[in-house]
Amino acid sequence: MAQDTPPSTPILTIDSERLFLSSDFGQRVAAEIEARGNELASENRRIEAELAAEEQELTNRRAEMTAEEFRPLADDFDARVQQTRAAQAAKSRALNSLLDREREIFLGAAGPVLQELMEDVGASVVLERRTVFISTNSSDITAAAIARINDVLGAGETLERAPESAPANPD
Repeated sequence: MAQDTPPSTPILTIDSERLFLSSDFGQRVAAEIEARGNELASENRRIEAELAAEEQELTNRRAEMTAEEFRPLADDFDARVQQTRAAQAAKSRALNSLLDREREIFLGAAGPVLQELMEDVGASVVLERRTVFISTNSSDITAAAIARINDVLGAGETLERAPESAPANPD
């Protein structure tokens, strides 16, 4: 039986993680998330270097100042470090939320394709492969579903998306 030909059985299984990650849609999303993650990591390294330099400058100035003069500068620096960390963490959470939203969009768009695939073989149910205790490999339609979803959805660039929410500004 060819990998993209679904079996004729009333119960089918699918690996939804593989379905998403191996589809053109999922690969596009993974590439976008990786690119944004790399940008964020570069930004984090740059900010870290800037803060380290500023901290060293503040440490160097410490010897020339009284405690009363130094304390407000140190407190201001600490506050900015905390704000920066919060802002960067928010950007990381926003990236994770983007992945979750894209996965939801994919599953919503893939649903009708999977329904049609199920009906084509006369099946009445599709179960998540990881929740099935034992089954034959012939019940797994993941490869056939990926092929059909790629044909119907492609990389998913034309699907309607909810607007991205901007990360909360911790200021």
